[in-house]
Amino acid sequence: MPRRLTQTKEQTHQTLKNMSYESMAISWLMYDGWQVFTPMLDNGHQTDILISDGPNYYRIQIKTVEASGEDHVVENRWENSNVNYVIYFARNSTWGYIAPAFSEHKRALNHKEHVRFESNSRSDFIKKFHQVD
Repeated sequence: MPRRLTQTKEQTHQTLKNMSYESMAISWLMYDGWQVFTPMLDNGHQTDILISDGPNYYRIQIKTVEASGEDHVVENRWENSNVNYVIYFARNSTWGYIAPAFSEHKRALNHKEHVRFESNSRSDFIKKFHQVD
């Protein structure tokens, strides 16, 4: 079995962990039948993934947070972009939220328009993804 024998810089390791959440969301959405596109570079467009059911396309941003609870407040970092949804994963727990892009500067994760999912369950994520307006 291969073993990694080199140290990974802390910032690089955090980026790798964040990317793993993107990969998980991509996998789950593909499993559900969505076409999934990833931009070569999302700098400026704030789109981590683009999904399509054929005629419709949706821009999604994936965020990870160190949340002390589900009332954790997140900032709107996609202002003046065309992001449709933001998927939040709590790095320190087994839940996340799917949120339609909002215009306020800040909002709690457990806002009434956001849908909670279990981040250790593909089927729960897919079920909850279909509930988002």
